[in-house]
Amino acid sequence: MADNLRLLFGMFTAPIVAGMVIAVVASIMGVFVILKRVVFIGIALSEVAALGIACGLTWGFHPFLGAGLLTTAVVAILARPFELQRVPRDAILGVVFVFASSASILLVARSGFGLHEVRALLYGDLILTSPQDLRIILFTLVPSFVCLLVFFRPILYTFLDREGARVLGLRVVLWELLFFFALGLVVAASSKAAGALLVFCYLVVTPTAALLLHRRMMRVVLTAVVMSLIATSVGLYLSVSRDLPTNQIIALAACGLFGLAALARGAVWMSGKRVPRDGSCGSRSRARSAGTPDFE
Repeated sequence: MADNLRLLFGMFTAPIVAGMVIAVVASIMGVFVILKRVVFIGIALSEVAALGIACGLTWGFHPFLGAGLLTTAVVAILARPFELQRVPRDAILGVVFVFASSASILLVARSGFGLHEVRALLYGDLILTSPQDLRIILFTLVPSFVCLLVFFRPILYTFLDREGARVLGLRVVLWELLFFFALGLVVAASSKAAGALLVFCYLVVTPTAALLLHRRMMRVVLTAVVMSLIATSVGLYLSVSRDLPTNQIIALAACGLFGLAALARGAVWMSGKRVPRDGSCGSRSRARSAGTPDFE
C-alpha cells in the first residue's frame, strides 16, 4: 500500500490535483443543478463539450476553445426561462444531447483517429491528465468556484424560489445566466480529463446522496464535497494499484456512497424517526414540502 501511495503521489500529481478540484467545484454546482431540477443539463453539456473537443482535434485548434465556445452557446440558450414556454427545457436538453453525441462520434469516425483518441474523447482518463490540462482546469474552475462563493446567496434564492427572488428585487435572469455560464465553463474545462461520465457523476450522484442525508444547505454542500473527494481518492488509488480505469472506478465509488446514504435514510425511516431539520428561513414550509433543503 505504501509503495502504491508513493507511486501515486510521485508520478500522478497533476491527476490528483485535477481530480480534487473538479470534484469540489462540480459537486457544489451539482447541488444547484438538482435544486433547479435540470439534472439532464450535466450530461448534455458534457456531450456538447465532447463535440467541441472533437471539433478541435479534427480542425486543428485547441480542444478547450471548441468545448468552451459550444458550451457557452448552449448555455446562453438554456438559461432562458422555459417555465412559460410550450416546449420544456428538458426537451431541448434531450435534443442537444442526441445531436452532440451523434455529431462527436461522426467527427471522430471521419477524422481517422485511433481507438485511444476515441476513448479519450468519449470517456476521458483522469489519471492521464497533463500539466497543460491541469492549468486549464485551475484557471477555469478556481475563478468559477470563487464566483459561486461570492454570489452564493442570490443564486440560491433564485434557484429555490424564482418568483420570490424577483419580489425581493433580485435579477433572477442575471443570476441564472451567471450560474449556467460558469457551469458551462466548468464542464468544458473538465471534460477532456474527466470525460462526460465522471463530470455527470460529480454533478448528480454525490449531491443527490448529500440531499438524502441533510436538509440544511451548508451541510448538503459540505457532504457532497466530502463524498466526491472520498470517491476520487479511492478511484485514483485503485486505478494505480489494480490497473483499473480511473473514471469508472471513481463513478462506482460515488455510487457506492450514494447506496450507503440511501441505506442510512431508509434506516431512519424504518425506525420511525424524521431526518433532522434544523435552521429556519422565511419560506421554509413550502421548501420542505417540495423536498428542497433549508439554508441560512
